[in-house]
Amino acid sequence: MAKIYTCFSTDIIHEGHLHIIEEARKYGDVYIGVLSDEATIKYNKFPTIPLEERVEMIRKIPGVKDVIVQDDVMYDKVVAELKPDYIIHGDNWKVPPLSALRDNAEKLLSAYGGKVIDVPYTYNENVRRVDKRVNEKLAMPEYRRKRLKQLLKLRPIVKAMEVHSGLTGLIVEKTVVEHEGEFDQFDAMWISSLCDSTAKGKPDIELVDMTSRFRTIDDVMDVTTKPVIFDGDTGGLTEHFVYLVRSLERMGVSAIIIEDKTGLKKNSLFGTEVEQTQDDIPHFCEKIAAGKRVQLTDEFMIIARIESLILERGMEDALERAHAFVKAGADGIMIHSRKKDPAEILEFCDKFRKDNKETPIVVVPTSFNSITEEELAKHGVNIVIYANQLTRSAFPAMEQTAKDILKYHRAKEVDDRLMPIKDIISLIDEL
Repeated sequence: MAKIYTCFSTDIIHEGHLHIIEEARKYGDVYIGVLSDEATIKYNKFPTIPLEERVEMIRKIPGVKDVIVQDDVMYDKVVAELKPDYIIHGDNWKVPPLSALRDNAEKLLSAYGGKVIDVPYTYNENVRRVDKRVNEKLAMPEYRRKRLKQLLKLRPIVKAMEVHSGLTGLIVEKTVVEHEGEFDQFDAMWISSLCDSTAKGKPDIELVDMTSRFRTIDDVMDVTTKPVIFDGDTGGLTEHFVYLVRSLERMGVSAIIIEDKTGLKKNSLFGTEVEQTQDDIPHFCEKIAAGKRVQLTDEFMIIARIESLILERGMEDALERAHAFVKAGADGIMIHSRKKDPAEILEFCDKFRKDNKETPIVVVPTSFNSITEEELAKHGVNIVIYANQLTRSAFPAMEQTAKDILKYHRAKEVDDRLMPIKDIISLIDEL
């Protein structure tokens, strides 16, 4: 009998999957791959059930010869081991970025005469309803809240991109790229006080109150499933911080990052150019400890942001604070710098890792933007936050469009560089 192979990355088997299996059985013995968690999260939704349950779910389907765990999105390993005569897939993989998978499969099979089979993709009201149910489950607070900790175990480095609206949330949620045979997407979303304030036309001095910032969280969470990291500035008074922790945890936020400064907020990238006051270690430790005491789950993370390098207090001060904050209960340490050279960040990471191998390290490479995620991971960094790039890319584009319309008194000159409105609308899922 010929060997027929197909691979699924789904939590729920619907009629589209069953149709592919039924078509595959016409050609021979059906072998089904189940993508591992590590492979799935490179280009698809986060699994809602464990790998073992997904394997068992497939194994119970009549007509399945065997189930294989596929550890990589590409087919190289499975083709080398199984030598299938055919690989079958829905024809949705004919367009980018999934077309890279088809090209990979076709190239591997052609080496010994195997073939690719494209099956018309099934998309009807029933399938749509199943997909929506999976998204709704992923978006539920109890599933979303724990996902950041899950990702830290699965990813060499977790990538978070700033969002400040439902639309920017959708961009981060749905953007997937394929480059040189590798798929990738953002893992998490960063709700920055700077970008949230800027989107509302307000200065970044904690002027936008938490009620308004919670509305931004709601807007983002209504249309996305990825975990949220919240920029909590200083966290405010300890008495207020505990309520903030409870509220964010209840909403399904995965983490809050608070900085060890006091007084009226000034953006860290100003450094010593403006007056900024760093909190003392015992007081900030008590704030962290108070937040941890009121948590109701082990999933929510309080991450301490250290401003010592920004304020030129030195490496030893930064390390002393890091160890003290972890001892007080911090679930992670964010180290910040405004230098273009990442040397002091890497020095901090190396020295911190000598004494602490486990606590996640977070960095925001806004100034030192030449360093890659791979280089950061080698120095023990676990989370990288791209803190304001969507805001900064949108502003000059919108400003130039406004200027050109004023200049030419019509929209023709700008239209060629604008995304069609139907493409924007396609990002938005209908109920």
